[in-house]
Amino acid sequence: MPELPEVQTTVNGLNRTIVGLRIANVWSNYDSSYFKDSQTIKDPAYFVVFKKIVMGSTVVSAERRAKNILIHLDNGQTILIHMKMTGHLLYGTYRFDASLPKDPWQPVEPESLKDPFNRHVRFLISFDDGTSLALSDVRKFAKVTASPSAILHESEHLREIGPEPLDPDFTFEAFTTRIDKRPNGKIKQVLMDQSILAGIGNIYADESLWRASIHPLTQVKSVSTLQRRELFQAILQTLSRGIDFGGDSTSDYRNIDGEKGSFHEQHYAYRMTGTPCQKKDCIGTITRIVLGGRGTHFCSEHQKYVKKKAAHK
Repeated sequence: MPELPEVQTTVNGLNRTIVGLRIANVWSNYDSSYFKDSQTIKDPAYFVVFKKIVMGSTVVSAERRAKNILIHLDNGQTILIHMKMTGHLLYGTYRFDASLPKDPWQPVEPESLKDPFNRHVRFLISFDDGTSLALSDVRKFAKVTASPSAILHESEHLREIGPEPLDPDFTFEAFTTRIDKRPNGKIKQVLMDQSILAGIGNIYADESLWRASIHPLTQVKSVSTLQRRELFQAILQTLSRGIDFGGDSTSDYRNIDGEKGSFHEQHYAYRMTGTPCQKKDCIGTITRIVLGGRGTHFCSEHQKYVKKKAAHK
């Protein structure tokens, strides 16, 4: 699933390309009885409403909240897109080919949109200059909806999300207060809990814990103050590096130009199973376990699991 750096990379691309463009049309082939009355475009009845809301409006700006993309319009509405497991947004020119009912939107340019991972367009916004914003979503998990901008952050989509780790006002004290909301939780799962912190998923949790030398099974209450400080800095560094490298394309993620990010070339732990640990002077090997149904990667040496009874000091 795209995490904070991938979503931020996408938002940066949107602000570079679609601001000032007017929406001429919208298209979707999502159609699921399971999502009836869901207030997302997977309900065809809601898509009719959605289309009326956004048609003719102009894009003002884009921003990120956790793993959500927010496209603000000049009519006081915001399009919210959550890319979920395999979704990613693409910008360029497309042609519609009715002879390909399963994948009718075919990219024209840029050439990078023709990457096979950019197929399976499920939703598309056409702009008045002839360009389009397409949502590639092979597994059909993505969410698209609209909300009045003034109440968006109090909506069911965003109101339960925790603070942003890269917010300049997010301090170490705030971080430790947030994770202490689940003192008996395993630290990796707590970091990935979006009600605790926004935007961290499997990849960036593994990489941050590797940097901070903390085993992913460690209970929050057993993480010392020194370790917490190291983890706080590791999270900031890892997320910032993810953005600097244009996101992680271990799986399906591509930026809006249809190109891979390169953070997957910078991994120290995630999917590095069996390789020597790269931390200086460490003799460990990267090991994989399953935690909460997710593959979890850590060093056998400098991230050893030590079960502690005492609270952090």
